[in-house]
Amino acid sequence: VTQDRVIEESIDIMHWALARHDPDGWRDMPDTGVALIERFDGPFKQALDKTKYASRFPDQDASRSRAQAGDILIELDAMIGPKAYIYGPKPSLADMATLPFVRQFANIDKQWFDAQPWPNVIRWLDAFLASDRFNNIMTKYPKWQAGDAVTPFPAPQ
Repeated sequence: VTQDRVIEESIDIMHWALARHDPDGWRDMPDTGVALIERFDGPFKQALDKTKYASRFPDQDASRSRAQAGDILIELDAMIGPKAYIYGPKPSLADMATLPFVRQFANIDKQWFDAQPWPNVIRWLDAFLASDRFNNIMTKYPKWQAGDAVTPFPAPQ
């Protein structure tokens, strides 16, 4: 919530925050980065949801949705190529905005995901998952059970 509006969408929050402080230069990306983010936030996310939550979409073929998402990942794999990130040696907003969608898709069936013909996507995702940045923000908490003590969130520092 800002002084003049409520920003609801995560990509809009990212743009707002980076307009104020972009120490790693994430906004330094080609114009195609915006279209790529929109593709992942649109068609890819729709295919992801129809795959992950297939029971919510009984009239949809989950395997077809998974293949649609896979087609997008094959294109992403070619974009990444041998580079560390989509557009070069450092991450951009395109990387940080698409990685959560790819991570969520991979976690549906990680063994299947890792067997697919997108080695650059797998390397890119694995590097992100192993990064200090990711591990510092994704603290793992034990599953709460009735009778357990309260777990404050975020944890006191």
